[in-house]
Amino acid sequence: MNKNSSNIMALVPNTSNKRETVCIFGTGDFGRALGHKMIQSGYPVVYGSRSTQISNLIPKDAEVLGHAEAAQKAAVIIIAIQRQHYNFLTSLSQVLHGKVLVDISNNLKLKQYPESNAEYLAQLLPGSKVVKGFNTVSAWALQSGTLDASRQVFICGDDVEAKQMVMNIVHGLGLTPVDKGSLLAAQEIENYPLQLFPMWKFPIFLSLGLGLFFFFYSLALDVIHTYVYDNNNFSFFIAITIPNRVFPVLALTLFGLVYLPGIFAAIIQLYRGTKYRRFPDWLDRWMLARKQLGLIALAFASLHAVFTLVTPLRPYSSWRTSNRIISQVLNNETVSLNHTNAWLIDSYLAMGMLGLFLFVLLGITSLPSVSNSLNWREFRFIQSKVGYLALILCTAHTMIFGGKWFLNPSAYKWYLPDIYMLSLIVPCAVLVVKFVLIFPCVDKHLTRIRQGWERNPRYSEQSNHIINKSAV
Repeated sequence: MNKNSSNIMALVPNTSNKRETVCIFGTGDFGRALGHKMIQSGYPVVYGSRSTQISNLIPKDAEVLGHAEAAQKAAVIIIAIQRQHYNFLTSLSQVLHGKVLVDISNNLKLKQYPESNAEYLAQLLPGSKVVKGFNTVSAWALQSGTLDASRQVFICGDDVEAKQMVMNIVHGLGLTPVDKGSLLAAQEIENYPLQLFPMWKFPIFLSLGLGLFFFFYSLALDVIHTYVYDNNNFSFFIAITIPNRVFPVLALTLFGLVYLPGIFAAIIQLYRGTKYRRFPDWLDRWMLARKQLGLIALAFASLHAVFTLVTPLRPYSSWRTSNRIISQVLNNETVSLNHTNAWLIDSYLAMGMLGLFLFVLLGITSLPSVSNSLNWREFRFIQSKVGYLALILCTAHTMIFGGKWFLNPSAYKWYLPDIYMLSLIVPCAVLVVKFVLIFPCVDKHLTRIRQGWERNPRYSEQSNHIINKSAV
């Protein structure tokens, strides 16, 4: 009982009911917003400013003093000023000696200075304990209370006790501190707010490139070819028809690309006979972008569903239906129900709806708020087992819909395959190789490798030899 109690208490931050005074240098937007948030959380706040006159913008419960007098009242001083104004702090070096200085500044562009602002501050005041933090939280989020998307506060510093003091303050504000290590990580933390969707660049550019290729490919076959050989102007296809061809093709291709790097990783591990060697850089970057590729694929699949629903409302669809009816009436024709065709259409629709449902489930479980509530086995089951089932259903949906064109010579305009045939290349390749990898003889060998077995353990033997030699 005592052991469990001690373990629980170890997880609780060492904070008391009485909050220590925090000093803030700077009365700008962020300094005022952070001070207001701290006062709401029970921290006494004193501002260090050039002007000691109380302004209506300053939180009413805060004290405003000169820099030197304010610094003497607190052990933690938040530097809420820009780097170009740091020089005046050197005149306060004696007052700031031994104090914890929290640098919250950001730059206007990446790599604006050779060193980070926090490292520069540490060079100016070597007797102080500099910690980087709070730069990833906006003043607007602090003031409005909408911190759901930015609760994490990255912290780094060379002094462990100083970092812990700042992390306790972060906890006290209801935020989540993330220890990023020593002050060398400050430049990475300062670059973080300046990056525009860094993990999305590769998926977006890849999707854009594939989308343009499929669009012009479909434009050539469905509009230009028809105009050249049949003299029919179907240029209005650009609005609905061609996008509704491109969206499912792009969604299925990207969906296959989500699972393709895992196939490459398994093949590489089988070939090397070990898991203790790094994958190529291109494969590492690809694997890190799988979540973004999957979400983009889900977006295109959803657009395909919406465009399909509005297809019957188009004038072209109404014209074709009315012409078919009038032709049957004039020719006194009666068309009986084709049960084979009805089965195919119902099957392809059912697989498409089920595939989209599982696709949406994958997207929901990839959200941090949902994935954090799942254990590793549950998350892996959904993303792997359910994900492959969704890929099978979506691939079958496309094969049933476009299968009739595979052996139809008229589908090969300019000797090019239909766009639906192109969409099956990546997912079919993934499913075929995955089917081989789950064979018991292959899967058992791959599982052993991922559990630490090596075909040629000379690397570990050499490492043990070096360790033993150094120990002697």
